[in-house]
Amino acid sequence: MPTYAMIIFLLPKDLYDEVEKLMNGFWWRGSKFDQKGLRWRKWEALCKPKDAGGLGFRRLREFNLAMLAKQGWRLINESGSLMSRVLHARYYPNSTFLQAKLGSNPSFIWRSIFETQEIIKNNTRKRVGNGIDVQV
Repeated sequence: MPTYAMIIFLLPKDLYDEVEKLMNGFWWRGSKFDQKGLRWRKWEALCKPKDAGGLGFRRLREFNLAMLAKQGWRLINESGSLMSRVLHARYYPNSTFLQAKLGSNPSFIWRSIFETQEIIKNNTRKRVGNGIDVQV
């Protein structure tokens, strides 16, 4: 499944559900969608990593949020990039990505990346360096 759209867009929950339903159905029934197959294991078990006894299938929502969080992390660490400069100038000119607000009339890309702000906040910590500034 092509995942490049997941890098900048938060996909709708209904789409995740439908695609995972098709993946699940294909795994259990093969290409014969009119037959019922045997469910040897729960779908959640198949989504576990291989070293944890699963098959390593991706949960699409989690994967989508991870890709968007990567973009949010780039906004923090690569402030010179074109995307970072454009979003910074438009949505948080006087603050950082972690302090930014959604704002009025945001683009779909900004809303998608902004969705991961709390994930990044909750999974990062500040480290004091030379005492002049604080790095995330």
